[in-house]
Formats: sequence, structure tokens, C-alpha cells
Amino acid sequence: MFLFKFVCAVITRSLFILVSLIGVWRVTQVKNENLYWLLTFLYVPLVVEMIITLRRRKGQDYKWFSPAILFFLISIIPSIWILQLHQSKPSDLQCKKLDSWENIVSMVETFNRTRGNHTLKGVEHLLSSVCANDWILALHQVLLILLIIGKWFLPLGGGVTRDELSQLLLIFVGTAADILEFTSETLSDVKHLHSKLEYIILGVWTWSMLQFPLHLAVVTSRPGEPCEAEGEVVHKKSLLARHSTDIWNIVESLFIQDGPFLVVRLTVIIYFKIFHQMLVFFTIKNLLVVILNLYRVVVICQDFKPSSSSPSFTSP
Repeated sequence: MFLFKFVCAVITRSLFILVSLIGVWRVTQVKNENLYWLLTFLYVPLVVEMIITLRRRKGQDYKWFSPAILFFLISIIPSIWILQLHQSKPSDLQCKKLDSWENIVSMVETFNRTRGNHTLKGVEHLLSSVCANDWILALHQVLLILLIIGKWFLPLGGGVTRDELSQLLLIFVGTAADILEFTSETLSDVKHLHSKLEYIILGVWTWSMLQFPLHLAVVTSRPGEPCEAEGEVVHKKSLLARHSTDIWNIVESLFIQDGPFLVVRLTVIIYFKIFHQMLVFFTIKNLLVVILNLYRVVVICQDFKPSSSSPSFTSP
């Protein structure tokens, strides 16, 4: 079992480093400047975390927080920022789009015909021929998928059950889909209109990615912990202690994802007067989630008052 956890911990972090390295390589190709290889120094915290986790925790992750995912985000987000901002420049008309299966098959066939004895150069040429838009979208997609798969394969932290992990992964899937739509659709609407708003959208996207290292919305206290004592102590528990999972879910939605997404989309619609069906749909979706979360807060507070004020009866 220890060997299996060790292998999973190493493979997961190795995939994190590999994807980040591909991002840095793409930056050096787009910018045509080797100085950007210095971005690889951002891998140092991830490598140090891996060594410490393997030696002291036998590969196990932490209960409330995942340093490996946080350091992975730190290593790859700067590359995505650079590529996204560089995307505003005119793209190469000869690039290959990944919008059909025929195009992908054609690229692979061209690679097989021309690679010869220089396989690495052939791979580099193949990747370089992909259009900038497709490159960035693919990097966003791989990042989000790897976050979900990586969390799945990372050894469980102490106190985290498989049921909680499955809930967390399901939350990650829904969160990743909304974040991907936000970056791909919203950025495509405004990138040619206002450069400052592009920075704001990327900042909101970066802020929303902080959900992935946190487990507060799922991991709860165990029944045997002090906060689950019997008798009158149960009625004296605080609101946060009794509804910690619900409260953290609400906080993440209002302040990390749906709340900021709603503000940005309303700004795009009202101030920049951009209007199309998908933008309006996701704006209404964010608005409904915010309203429902506020309604959930009211329900929790109303239910808490009667239970906290009710007398506790102890058996003689």
C-alpha cells in the first residue's frame, strides 16, 4: 500500500511539472525569447513540497488543503497569462486548427512523413503549427482535467474519507466547466475592445482557481470529535460548527466564483454593450446561484435560532 501511494504521489506531481513545462516551452516559442525559461524556477516549491510530503507524510495529502495543487497552479498560471495576453496580436494564417478530426489526422500524417530521425524536432514542429487560440484553449482544458485527475490520484489526507473525495471531485467537475466557459467565452468577447478588462477577467479567473487547493466545502468534522458531544453541548455549538460545509460552499460561490463571474458579465453586458445568447444565459445562471445562496443563508440562520434557543433536556 505504501508503494502504491508513493508511486501515485510521484506520478501526479510529475504530470504537474510536465504540463507546466509545456506551457513554459510554448511561451518561449511565442515570445521568441529564451529568458522565459526562468519561469521554470516556479517549479521549485512543487519539488520541495514533493520531497517533504514523501519523507514526512509518506505521500499523503493534507486534510483541508492541497499544497501540491496550489504550487502547480503557481507554476502554470503565469505562462497562461503571458500566452493569453500575447494572443491579442495577429495570428498566423498558416496555423493548424484543432476544430475537426480531419485536421488532427492530417497533422499526425504530416508528422509521420516528415519526422525522419529527428523525432523531437518533429514533435516541436507539430506543436508549433497549432493556432494560438487552440493552444490556449487546450492548455486551459488540460489544466482543469489534470487538477481533477491529480486530486483523484493524490493519496488521501488524514481524516478524508472516500465519500468526501468523491463529492469533492464532482464539485471540481462542475467548477471546471463553469471556469472554462468563463475564460473562453468572456475573453473572446472583450479582448479586442478593452485591454484593462482582459486583465480583470484573467485576475478573476486566477482568483477562481484557488478553489481547487481547498477542501473546506466538503471535509467535515468526524462524529467522534469534541464538537459532537452529547447533551446540552450540542445546542451550544456555533453556527459555523453546525453548518460548516454549507457555509464554506456559500462563501466559495459568492466570493470566489459565481459572485465575481456575475459582476464581470454584467459589466460586459451593461458597460460594453455586448449581447449574445450564451453570455446572457450564463449571466442569469450566475445571478440565480447568487440569489439561491443568499436564500440558503437566510434558511440556515432561521433554522439555527430555534434550535439554539430550545431547552436541552437530560435524562434523569
